[in-house]
Amino acid sequence: MKREKFSSSLAVFLATLGSAIGLGNIWRFPYIIGMNGGGAFLFVYLICVLIVGIPVMISEFFIGRKTRLNPVLAFEKLGGKKWRIVGYMGILASLLIMFFYSAVAGWVYSYTFKSLIGKFNGVTLESSRDIFINMITSPKDVILWQLTALLVVAIILMMGVKGGIERATKLLMPVLFILILICDIRALTLENSYEGIKFLFAVDFSKLKSSSILTSLGLSFFKLSLGVGTMITYASYFTDDNDLMSTSLNVALSDTLISLLAGLAIFPTVFAFKMEPSYGPGLLFITIPLIFSKLPFGNVLLFMFFLLTSIAATTAMLSLVEVSVAYLIEVKKIDRRKSVLITTIFIVLFGSLAALSVEGNVLSNVKLLGRTIFDIFDYLSSNILLPLGGILISVFVGYFARSEEVFLEMSKGNGNKNIIYIKGVLFVLKFITPILILVIFVRGLF
Repeated sequence: MKREKFSSSLAVFLATLGSAIGLGNIWRFPYIIGMNGGGAFLFVYLICVLIVGIPVMISEFFIGRKTRLNPVLAFEKLGGKKWRIVGYMGILASLLIMFFYSAVAGWVYSYTFKSLIGKFNGVTLESSRDIFINMITSPKDVILWQLTALLVVAIILMMGVKGGIERATKLLMPVLFILILICDIRALTLENSYEGIKFLFAVDFSKLKSSSILTSLGLSFFKLSLGVGTMITYASYFTDDNDLMSTSLNVALSDTLISLLAGLAIFPTVFAFKMEPSYGPGLLFITIPLIFSKLPFGNVLLFMFFLLTSIAATTAMLSLVEVSVAYLIEVKKIDRRKSVLITTIFIVLFGSLAALSVEGNVLSNVKLLGRTIFDIFDYLSSNILLPLGGILISVFVGYFARSEEVFLEMSKGNGNKNIIYIKGVLFVLKFITPILILVIFVRGLF
């Protein structure tokens, strides 16, 4: 069975960036920046990206492109059967994430449709809150929109790597960028928008506490879609001449840029209307519709905003689902369409449980260790499997992979110009990155 590849370095960059960008880029990351010292936190975050995020990303790129295999077979080829467990952990983590992430993506799809038909015309704070609560507590609505989001992802993946993932990300990522810029321009022309800019970027070291540093450390790992096999899977489709070093740096910086641009679309608008930049889904699903409804042509802008949010959710889900699809194709020898169908049905079965366990819905009282089904999926993936996967990946490449193979793979596409940088990355992978991810892991457990 001939294995597909992306067609160019541009396709590699857009697909990988699409994997890294998710819902957290749109509302969570900008808020965390503002609450933790603005520019001061951003500076610390970028340092953490250099010593945690980028080294692990490069490691996953190396494993994926060197083997041209799914995560399970990739680890077996490079390290023997005992290392297959890391690949299986990635598959399990990607599925657990999809169980709850697809539910939230369904909410976003629902709001995209609602904004298109003018559901938020003349909305008040109370009615905006009611619309959100009625949606997440309606079994019919949450399942319908979760299925819609998964159906879109399934259709794209059935078209293959070039015809599906590459074509979709080439179209969607530029659209996402253009929509963010349009929302930014409108937000920055509002009166008192400067307060929102100051919230995001003012350098305030007094807000930068030890917890802020730990938060930036965790974000530098989780935010780039690492530890779940997505980057290994996508890297297995990379072109042979793609520069892994520059791709990792470009993706990390572009991911941060998109988050900041999303913040510029949200927080100047929030402060212009003297609203609280509240944390969590309330900002995205209650405050934003209320604010945009007060603007001239606000319904159009609101549709654009939720459309770009839907795009971010979709491109992230493509990479998560592809991890399992690649495994079924290469290990179980099932063709792509059937593999996508099997994976999607599996996600629907367990994802519906997560969707129905949100507060107020029919399974919200079903709890394990004090957590809902939704929260259990989140905790197991984000707090346990992801950091453990990150530690094992960095240790594997730093200590068990052949140094000459690592150098050769990382040197492709740059004419051996990055030898010093490669040595630096390997040093960090051996002595710094695993320790820092261990800190993330211990913090997440408690």
